[in-house]
Amino acid sequence: MSLFSGWRAAFRIARRDAVRAKGRSALVVAMIALPVLGVTAADLTYRSALPTVAEDLTADLGAADALFIDQGMGPVRLEQMPDGVMWGTPEDAPETLPEDERKPVDVPATFPKGSRYLTEQSLPASVTTRHGITDTQITELAVADPLLRGRVELTEGAYPKAKDEIAATEAFLKASGLSVGDRVTVRGPEQAYTLTGALELPADLKSESLFAVPGAVIAPWQKTADGDKEILPPQAGDRKWLVQGPSGAGVTWSDVLAANDRGVVVRARQVVLDPPPDSEVPMAAQMEGWETDNAEMTAATLTVAAMAVLEIVLLAGPAFAVGARRSRRQLGLVGSCGGTRGQVRAVVLAGGAVLGGVGAVAGVGAGFGLTALFRPMIEDFTGRRFGELTVQPWEILAIAVLGLVTGVLAALAPAIVAGRQSVLESLTGRRGSRRSSRVLPVVGSVVLAGGVALAVYGGVSGNIKLVAGGSVLAELGLLGCIPVIVGFLGRLGRRLPLTPRIALRDAARNRGRTAPAVAAVMAAVAGSVAIATYTSSNAAEQAYDHQPDLTAGTAAVMAFDTSQKANLPRARAAVEQNYPVNGGRADVGRVWAGSDCSVYYEEENDCGTIGLVKPTGEGHSCPLKGKGAKELALRISADEHKRLMNSPACVDERWTSVSLGNDDSKIVIGDAGLLTSYVKLDDPAAAKALAAGTPVLLNPAYAENGEVTLKAVHTYSERDKENRALHPGKARTTTDRLKVYVAPDRYAATPGIRMILPQRTAEELGLHTEEHASIYTLSREPNDAERQATDAAIEQAGNRAYVMTASGTQQGDDEAVLLILALFAGVVTLGAAAITTGLSKADAEADLTTLSAVGAPPGVRRSLSGFQCLVVALTGVLLGTLAGIVPAVALRLTDLRAALADMRADPMESAYTPIVMPWETIALLALVVPVLVGLLAAALTSSRQKLARRAG
Repeated sequence: MSLFSGWRAAFRIARRDAVRAKGRSALVVAMIALPVLGVTAADLTYRSALPTVAEDLTADLGAADALFIDQGMGPVRLEQMPDGVMWGTPEDAPETLPEDERKPVDVPATFPKGSRYLTEQSLPASVTTRHGITDTQITELAVADPLLRGRVELTEGAYPKAKDEIAATEAFLKASGLSVGDRVTVRGPEQAYTLTGALELPADLKSESLFAVPGAVIAPWQKTADGDKEILPPQAGDRKWLVQGPSGAGVTWSDVLAANDRGVVVRARQVVLDPPPDSEVPMAAQMEGWETDNAEMTAATLTVAAMAVLEIVLLAGPAFAVGARRSRRQLGLVGSCGGTRGQVRAVVLAGGAVLGGVGAVAGVGAGFGLTALFRPMIEDFTGRRFGELTVQPWEILAIAVLGLVTGVLAALAPAIVAGRQSVLESLTGRRGSRRSSRVLPVVGSVVLAGGVALAVYGGVSGNIKLVAGGSVLAELGLLGCIPVIVGFLGRLGRRLPLTPRIALRDAARNRGRTAPAVAAVMAAVAGSVAIATYTSSNAAEQAYDHQPDLTAGTAAVMAFDTSQKANLPRARAAVEQNYPVNGGRADVGRVWAGSDCSVYYEEENDCGTIGLVKPTGEGHSCPLKGKGAKELALRISADEHKRLMNSPACVDERWTSVSLGNDDSKIVIGDAGLLTSYVKLDDPAAAKALAAGTPVLLNPAYAENGEVTLKAVHTYSERDKENRALHPGKARTTTDRLKVYVAPDRYAATPGIRMILPQRTAEELGLHTEEHASIYTLSREPNDAERQATDAAIEQAGNRAYVMTASGTQQGDDEAVLLILALFAGVVTLGAAAITTGLSKADAEADLTTLSAVGAPPGVRRSLSGFQCLVVALTGVLLGTLAGIVPAVALRLTDLRAALADMRADPMESAYTPIVMPWETIALLALVVPVLVGLLAAALTSSRQKLARRAG
């Protein structure tokens, strides 16, 4: 028999076997198709969401040929790259004139002859909404013109055409509560417009903005401001020109160079799509050496690809083992008819090729289908419409081939095992006894230790390639140790009830079945835990570096101009009526010496100052600042640096929050209510001290022997007639020693406050005070409607106050990423457990028959399947968690190395690089998922047992 004929027969047998065992074949196809589906969908989504050059041009230009921009340099020669983004002045250009001396540029004169153009100009504005008022951006642009198609699209209503009409993006309409046909008023000039349509910016779906025709907003606003000095003029941005060149010619590189000579930068479609050679680009010589090295990205991509192949092999390998076990008699017949071991292996490998090919095709097709189905959801999530589904044929083909190859690789081990079985064992169904390899666990342990060491060394040295290679080696080493770990599980069942005891011993006895399934779960969980750990750690670092404006869970209403004090009570009422206030309010006052610097700031030395004098020495001076700081930074670790940075001596040296309207002194007027609601200092002694006129110091570094030094310079402006009359003569400086209540160290980081001074003490010291702000505790973050209603109420009260809430860290989509990772690992765990159930049913028929024969209840079969899945899932999750920690820790060590380098260059830079375990994700994987798969396996397993005659 020729080689071709032998493989043709093997494929025919494999195809018929796949059709006959439809359930098992579907399981194998699913295990191969799922990863292929995920990679295909990820590739399509990435390629489609990543805008092409043509799509970027459409987002900027619409259907126009070019965008002309006056860069404000005057009519001087400029140079630019063909993309129109990079530009500058020539190296030999003279110094540019000051802005007020620059001549205007006649931009339309630089257009090619026969061109048509549109003007574009934007400005910030405050407008009315259904809930109140909000800030937005208004753009004057003829969006109805065909030149804007592709950049701005109408989704409802009509484009604005008259000067009393305006259109809004869908995101603005959703946030404002308005709809097409409503009226919107621009605050200030009080210009009213009718909303004629809803627009969509395909490149920025989350943009909340308005569009009007040119001349509808800026000109009438400016005219109103010219006639009423109480109205601020519009703060319009620079004008831009969208140009359609002569028919058939467009805007060429020679047109761009001509515009550059007059001080105009051009982004031209045909120039970007077909750039000129570098010899024709004057700026090209300056841009040499800008290429980036993608070696690290390539290493990461190869690592992910290798892990994906390993994942598919581990998932599908046990399923092929199911087929080999179920087809033992058939394979035995092949051997009994003269078939060689190679031909037996060929039958199993052909099954891998057949099912791998079907799984690859099904996965690619399903990937296309799901991407198209969920395209609107993906676009909303990314905030950008796909121009079209971008398909890279060679990438899709490579993914399909990857599925086919991994299907064959997954069948390789079962094929070798099937080829080694004797004909007698195959025909009688007996398995014989084989001792597990003693070499594999030793090799696995060595590889595991070496991989961990390599990954850690790569992290410490900052080598991402070593981190990736070490992480893969560590996981492969752990795979080699799994048979020993599974064997150890059998010893844990001695004191357990019947069903879990049998499940543990069955897992240990059939390591060839259990180990691959555990490995599959481990591989999936390892990747998810690695990414989740790194994401959680990075989020914790960002939260630590974040400098809040206010204490978390609070809001502050503050006055712009305290000369009209009646507005502050009305602003308070607006907050109390609209914000989710929880509890009473705490009032905050300003304090100053001499003339108020917030009023008399125009001339130097025309107002007074006040502040605490910080003592010197240990516990007072920050060792990370000043002489010897860099030498100290070279000797300390990241943890020691963090401790010093959080000490009272250093906590406000790097950054000082003056969010409560005070100056750098951070001294405010307040009472006990401020302590409990804002400072969160619930100490009767502190409240008693304030009531007795004793200041409360929140930063102990300024105290010495329970006292602080308050230095005030009483300088009065000649224009400050009222206070100047009370304090004639030269400026005087006072230094007072005050007994203070010293708060614990942890309160030194309270945003905006260093010391709380009682009102009567400030008056005794000859200082000036006034009511300035009020603090409220919130039960949650206010939504858009509540904010807009509050802003509208403050506007009606004279717009002399504003509301600020505590700014949180920008977590982005970290929580969604962690949830997706947990769900992905859960699905893979469920699939691996399903494979284990099939293997168990294939291997344990004789055991289950014996159990039924000796009188075991029917429910034992069902509960046994559940516990078998539980053992595999739980073991895989725990091992996967350990394996996933290795790359995450190594990558964080890389980040720590970079952070320490920055800290030693500037000792006030944070080097805090935490490693935070995602315990919620791990708990979901370790507790919920194994129990779920166990229950599903028990529910889907029949409790009825068919007694069979023993073979032989």
